[in-house]
Amino acid sequence: MASAIEVRGLVKRYGPLAAVAGIDFSVPTGAVFAFLGPNGAGKTTTTEILEGLRRRTDGTVRVLGLDPWEEGRPLHRRIGVIPQDFRFFEKITPKEAIEYYRTLFHTRADPGALLAEVELLDKIDARFDTLSGGQKQKLGLALALTNDPEICFLDEPTTGLDPHARRAIWAVIRKLKREGRTVFLTTHYLEEAELLADQVAIIHRGRIIAAGTPGEIIRAHGYPARLSVEGSAELAAYLGRELHVPVYAEGSRVEVELSDRRDALRILSAIEASGLPWQSFETRQDSLENVFVRLVGQMDEGALKSEAPG
Repeated sequence: MASAIEVRGLVKRYGPLAAVAGIDFSVPTGAVFAFLGPNGAGKTTTTEILEGLRRRTDGTVRVLGLDPWEEGRPLHRRIGVIPQDFRFFEKITPKEAIEYYRTLFHTRADPGALLAEVELLDKIDARFDTLSGGQKQKLGLALALTNDPEICFLDEPTTGLDPHARRAIWAVIRKLKREGRTVFLTTHYLEEAELLADQVAIIHRGRIIAAGTPGEIIRAHGYPARLSVEGSAELAAYLGRELHVPVYAEGSRVEVELSDRRDALRILSAIEASGLPWQSFETRQDSLENVFVRLVGQMDEGALKSEAPG
């Protein structure tokens, strides 16, 4: 599959500080790509470079085959952008906002159709300052689609939204993918990235620390699946002796590693055979959020150790 975005050796320095320290990644055409990282990791700097809003220090960047900084004018006609915490003229209506953008981009976008697509048609004539936070984000997404973009850059599009509004935005993102558009998504909601993204890259301290599909990242950096029951330390010791597999006891929970899902039956049989009291069981698998927190924490811990005086 051809790449909509290609980044090689990207560097952005502010004096001696390297906000982005030589990163490489590519985004396949028609994919949802989640770019994740804690605050200050280099996420926004990288995204603004891709959008042609910030000049890079070094490296090669191509978005739809164009250099975002040198060829920004033709690129901006082919991309849509919704910034975090979208704001607009307070007294304008969604219909008027789309008509305004339609004039800027010289398109024939239908305000009613775009607002229906983002589930905002019922607010077509409402003033911007009367819209809820979720409705404002929906309008921002509609405006990002006014020029029929090939790539949509969505920066924290669901931050602060209620669950219903978030799911409405998710539905639009899935629709964009079905239409063959590329979505470049930044989000602090890791479950959102795990649900929506085909590819993920995690950036921290200006470097990519993990990349791949959500499943690949979880398998590479997550802990093995576990069967968890409510039981005692005595039960944990018994299972360790009988099963010869890693067993962990923490508080009232006992967890046993699963190398294969069929192990669950063997473990439950051993628990029952122990004669020790136990209650409720479940299987646990690391999520993308678990892996993200662990990777970032390990990097921060390593950085603190290296900065400590010898």
